[in-house]
Amino acid sequence: MYKYLVVLLFFCTVQAQEKPSISWGEHYKLVWADFKKVSNPTLDKNAAAVTSSGITFSFSSKKTAIKLVDFNYKVVADFYPNESWYLKGKETDIILAHERLHFDITELFARQFRQRIEMFEFTKNINQEMKCIHRKIIKELNAYQERYDLETNHSLNLEIQLQWQNKVASKLKALNAYKY
Repeated sequence: MYKYLVVLLFFCTVQAQEKPSISWGEHYKLVWADFKKVSNPTLDKNAAAVTSSGITFSFSSKKTAIKLVDFNYKVVADFYPNESWYLKGKETDIILAHERLHFDITELFARQFRQRIEMFEFTKNINQEMKCIHRKIIKELNAYQERYDLETNHSLNLEIQLQWQNKVASKLKALNAYKY
């Protein structure tokens, strides 16, 4: 009997472990409980919260010695709970909306990545070509995220924050053909 109890407890513990990432979903909005990292106010004195997100991709291909025959790919916008944090007592709906938009921006660039893949004429050098597209999209994503923080003053400029929310929503809608 005790053997089964130990096995059951182990199984429940394994099942309860945190997911390393949350994939972007149209109907899921981040909540403060998704931000798992403990912040360090002495190191992070200029921010009330940080969203860690990124684009992961994978692909497989079939090639002959002279040409690319076929390929499949997957591109996902991910949020990383264990790298995302907020200062306790500073969590507001405005700051959460700002952090959510960082994740939406990541999805926007994931869609742009998918669009570029669909439009690109890959050759048998698909590995290098795919890496090149990925590097460019990540560079553009990082610049856009920085511009968002700068223009909104990290959510303090509410009027500009709302403009960014509308702009990103519009761009996501325009790229609906490239959502998962």
